[in-house]
Amino acid sequence: MRPGVPGTIALGAAGALGIALLSAGCAPGAPDLASRIDVIMKAYQGERPGAAVLVLEDGVPVFRRAYGLADLEHGIRATAATDYRLASMTKQFTAAAILLLAQDQRLSVDDPVRKWLPSLPDATDAVTVRELLTHTAGLIDYEDLIPAGATQQVHDADVLSLLERENRTYFVPGTRYRYSNSGYSLLSLVVARASGRDFASFLRERIFLPLGMYATLAYEAGISTIPHRAFGYSPAGGGWTRTDQSLTSAVLGDGGVYSSIDDLAKWDAALYDARLLSRESLAAAFTPATDTDDAEVRYGFGWRITGETLWHSGETIGFRNVIVRFPRRHLTVIVLTNRDGGEPYDLALAIAKLRFPDADAVRAAGSAEGPDPNARQMTPAGR
Repeated sequence: MRPGVPGTIALGAAGALGIALLSAGCAPGAPDLASRIDVIMKAYQGERPGAAVLVLEDGVPVFRRAYGLADLEHGIRATAATDYRLASMTKQFTAAAILLLAQDQRLSVDDPVRKWLPSLPDATDAVTVRELLTHTAGLIDYEDLIPAGATQQVHDADVLSLLERENRTYFVPGTRYRYSNSGYSLLSLVVARASGRDFASFLRERIFLPLGMYATLAYEAGISTIPHRAFGYSPAGGGWTRTDQSLTSAVLGDGGVYSSIDDLAKWDAALYDARLLSRESLAAAFTPATDTDDAEVRYGFGWRITGETLWHSGETIGFRNVIVRFPRRHLTVIVLTNRDGGEPYDLALAIAKLRFPDADAVRAAGSAEGPDPNARQMTPAGR
């Protein structure tokens, strides 16, 4: 299936058959793969915050298994349907939303961001949508602008309000790279302005529902419900304490999507053909647009590019995740976890090497940007 037909791979009949075969966790004929991945994931097994792992080859899951607990307080075990907060893995969906609107000719990635958000200060006059996508806008980190003593969660509209008062940037837009949650939060507002729909609804109507990702959503407390929710935890006193929400957890554009490995299999399939994004849009997302602060990593639109891989991690209080795609091999490894600590990026690369020992000779020096630097846990902890 691999040679000559990259556009035909999908989680269709073959994927459905694969999932049926994997009801016990691994495809027939691959017990060695299962046992070796179990060893890699040993730290997530048992009565502790867990993980979900998916390995896809040619659109078919060859390994699909969950470990540990999604909810420690109620003893709910993680499954392949468990929804984890993706954190910065959300950025690939935010970028896709912008690209869909560009396909619709509702905006251009070269639009000045003030065309859509005119209340931004003069210092951002030269910033374009493209620079928000590639972390080259130099916007001030909104996390550093949250007032001391704040107790209410920040939303995307609040990020705009914080930035409106900062008539400065870290550098001349377009001249450097600096990873920016502020930029991706603003992109969610651009999506809303250009589409006439709120960001969560746009993702649901234009990406999640068309791909059959029925359990995936940009979570809004009091508005939406996460079907099979994993709660986040941090180590404390030899055990675990729930640290599921911080002041920044309600910001959607940079990290607010929840999803499962089963739904992400459908997303991965759509990245091989033009069912959602055109081939031109996919090429834009996957083409290195800028160097980063890691010599081995370049950045596209919502994707890191390292060696032969397209990948993105997601880290926030209580969650660490990664998706690593090897497009030429039609191999994808996804690791989602509901805990602080551990390095899913390293785990994913180790799992990939079980299938292709020569895979990804080049790797990122750092696995992720890191947890929210100013994450302050909300109370009550389970909110």
